[in-house]
Amino acid sequence: MKIRVLGSAAGGGCPQWNCACRNCQGARDGSAKVEPRTQECVAVSADGEAWFLLNASPEIRAQIDAFPALHPRRIRDSPIAGILLTNGDLDHTLGLLSLRESHPLVVYATEAVRRGFVESNVLYRTLQRFAGQVTWKTLAIGAEVELSKRDGAPSGLSVEALPVPGKTPLHLEGLGFASDRGENVGFRIRERGAHRVLVYLSSVGRLTAEVLVAAERADCLFFDGTFWSEDELRELGVSENGASRMAHLPIGGEGGSLEALRDVRSSRRFYIHLNNTNPVLREDSAERAAVERAGFWIARDGMEITL
Repeated sequence: MKIRVLGSAAGGGCPQWNCACRNCQGARDGSAKVEPRTQECVAVSADGEAWFLLNASPEIRAQIDAFPALHPRRIRDSPIAGILLTNGDLDHTLGLLSLRESHPLVVYATEAVRRGFVESNVLYRTLQRFAGQVTWKTLAIGAEVELSKRDGAPSGLSVEALPVPGKTPLHLEGLGFASDRGENVGFRIRERGAHRVLVYLSSVGRLTAEVLVAAERADCLFFDGTFWSEDELRELGVSENGASRMAHLPIGGEGGSLEALRDVRSSRRFYIHLNNTNPVLREDSAERAAVERAGFWIARDGMEITL
């Protein structure tokens, strides 16, 4: 299985356009050891020919350009065989609207995520320019689905949607969308034959038995690295929201993911969806050192992993 991190940051990226925190300023002018990052998106393939994107970030066009394996090979073509959505947050779905140039798309999502993106969304009309422009394939919780190439042939990969505690996307709050177990999911992606498993959990509100079991059984694990601490934003004076209210389990502290996942078996463990305020973005920070001592890596744009 081939994995390419196209984007590793949380919503807004790093540097964030309206932020002058230490991390963002360092990413702009070099005053801190911070590598710029675009918003979260990962490409996965079994054969290096047909690729599946995990989420579609607002920077999807630049991310495709930065990875030659995703470039068209004919006058109108794309090696992207499908897009898998973990939830309906804008930083995970806006990229779909950038892929509107009369090209058929296949999107794998739970019914709750599909409804949140499609219903009452006038911009979705840009993806309805011709019959079959978007084909939605429903991911039922706990059911393994084979991922297909554009011609219907097996891709060599299958996916299972895992229920993960989260919250309703901000733009859908108060619009009558009932809370649904499928509105925030992780993925268990398995390579046929080799039986290697990628577990992708980029948005985790809290730990559950299902989340822990999935993490412990991964050959490669990507996990929610949005915030280092519960009060990260409050301490910077940029928001009154804590990490838990935003449905992200902090990395550090008692009960944080670093402590809870310290003994998972895989040596390929990555934090992704990193907020611009997170001190682990600084290569020389104490928090980065703590993460690396525990056997985790900080995902970065352009990172490639082979399972």
